Amino acid sequence: MTVRFSGALKELRIHLCQTSSQSAGVREFIQKYYVSLKKENPDFPMLIRECSGIQPRVWARYDKGSEKSAALTNLSSNDVLSTIKQLVK
Repeated sequence: MTVRFSGALKELRIHLCQTSSQSAGVREFIQKYYVSLKKENPDFPMLIRECSGIQPRVWARYDKGSEKSAALTNLSSNDVLSTIKQLVK
């Protein structure tokens, strides 16, 4: 798996709940893919934010402060990775 964060993308933020079933795929994504993504993009800011009771979501910040987000509710870890890949493009 190779995902390079570059170009206009400046930051990724992942919001999730530590215990809810809706965030289970996001928690699994972090366990399976976070370390390899960070190794491939060591200087890229990828932030993980946990908060009880929130709906999981990923936020991508681009040049000039523009942002896009995508819901991650009830997605599998592979679906979370696919969603992030879409935001990187």
